[in-house]
Amino acid sequence: MNVQTFAQRKQQQQKISMVTCYDHWSAQILNKTDIDCLLVGDSLAVVMYGFESTVHATTDMMALHVGAVARGAPNKFIIADMPFLTCSKGVRYAMDTVQRLMQAGAHAVKVEGDAHQVDIIRHIVEAGVPVMGHLGLTPQSIHNLGGHRVQGKDEANAAKIAESARRLEDAGCFALVLECVPTRLGGCVSQALKIPTIGIGAGPHTDGQVLVLQDLLGVNPEFKPKFLRQYASGNSVIGDAVNHFHGDVVAGNFPTAAESYR
Repeated sequence: MNVQTFAQRKQQQQKISMVTCYDHWSAQILNKTDIDCLLVGDSLAVVMYGFESTVHATTDMMALHVGAVARGAPNKFIIADMPFLTCSKGVRYAMDTVQRLMQAGAHAVKVEGDAHQVDIIRHIVEAGVPVMGHLGLTPQSIHNLGGHRVQGKDEANAAKIAESARRLEDAGCFALVLECVPTRLGGCVSQALKIPTIGIGAGPHTDGQVLVLQDLLGVNPEFKPKFLRQYASGNSVIGDAVNHFHGDVVAGNFPTAAESYR
């Protein structure tokens, strides 16, 4: 898949699948799957490092993980999140961040919001770097939004998101993530745009869907937002395997002669 494929998929009404991953071993697995593209999300600050929000993700952190994913999934289209405030400190600062993420192995970057970001996005695109937009619940603005809440529930805010989507399309974004918006709004925005939308908690009428790998694998069973479908019981599978190993060690059943060097 490449940046042109996104538009083709929308024209052909073929859904786009995206998974968020953060490291080499999981990227190796995903590289052999049918998944269309990978997002190295700033949510790694929460999932991988235990912070409370994505605002703790840094450019150093993102570049390190982008490189790991790129080396593990050389056959996948990789998008990297622009971390907190990197599009709010001027063009030069933003472009330095873009350069680091692209040189680490990303094929595109993702930018949250559309206010002062539009001019930055336009500049990045004109520089030859594909940009994916992100509207609705934008985790980097979580303190301003008052928490993880569905956005665009009333007519005024829905109209604002729809207008923002058009602004991002006009700025040159090749695709748009819609996070935690009502189903009707997700469908209306998707229908109004020429570029594809990728939803997470935005209903079934977007042009694609994205989930975090750990979430869809059920690694954290306590994390159960309405939009999440768990496709495996990863927490119990891993726990059972480790306990099995422990039992074998204690009982003297591991290693066997066949698992030892002569």
